[in-house]
Amino acid sequence: MPQNKEGEPEFIAPHLSCDSHFHVFCPAGEYPYGDELRYKPPYAPLDEFLTFSRGLGFERWVLVQPSAYGRDNACMLDAMATLPGCRGIVDVHEDAPDAELEKLDAAGVCGVRINVKPIKPPESGFAATLLPRILRLDARCAELGWTLDFLLPGWLTQELMPTLRQLKSQFMLAHMGLFLARDGVNQQGFQQLLDLLRNGEGRCWVKLTALYRMSVAPGFSDAGPMMQALVETAADRLIWGSDHPHLSFADKTSTLELFNFFGRWVLDADDRHKILVDNPQKLFKF
Repeated sequence: MPQNKEGEPEFIAPHLSCDSHFHVFCPAGEYPYGDELRYKPPYAPLDEFLTFSRGLGFERWVLVQPSAYGRDNACMLDAMATLPGCRGIVDVHEDAPDAELEKLDAAGVCGVRINVKPIKPPESGFAATLLPRILRLDARCAELGWTLDFLLPGWLTQELMPTLRQLKSQFMLAHMGLFLARDGVNQQGFQQLLDLLRNGEGRCWVKLTALYRMSVAPGFSDAGPMMQALVETAADRLIWGSDHPHLSFADKTSTLELFNFFGRWVLDADDRHKILVDNPQKLFKF
């Protein structure tokens, strides 16, 4: 995990900054993988990443359950137990027992993923199949004070916009909603996302994460205007995450490159502070 291969950070994150989206992977065979692997799970231990992350200025972290482990959250929860004060986003069945959710809450869990393969092609009627899970988890998250964390391909984010506007809980859209950067800021789905941030009920948060999943341009240059549009629209509803260890894209990018990209496109110190400190503090209740 040579995270510092490109040199030095171009800025240092402000005091109490939070990496709001990253993953931990334990040694192969130590914890069971799920039935459908989308990638070869790497070995990505917590301690090695924290050393690098602290060097960028980060002092708070939110671990996110990777798809490789399915709904067995044990690897992530065990890692969380070694990092007092961190937060976690799990993947659980929508009808998990109350006692299970209460135990997770006590361990620092603050949200649940709704995770759809990012490269899933458009499929008529698929959005409707997700509604029972979304609505059940929405009700339960609202009761617990948790957040729904959506990872959806852009077409599905767009199809679910009417549902998102009606949610009762706070919710996050990972990877800027996964609208392809090549289609620009004026594409219909991205404009709908901006409108949701402007005119919604104030429960939508967007993660500035995983640029490599929406851009194939050198240096992710075409994703910059999209990030800028989000900041100009709702800097108080954005959070940043490294998405370490970058999985299938680990040979194409690094946390340092993504961190520096954020710094180049978010130059205002107040906006940086909101995205890295204030917003995650409010959302994740640090």
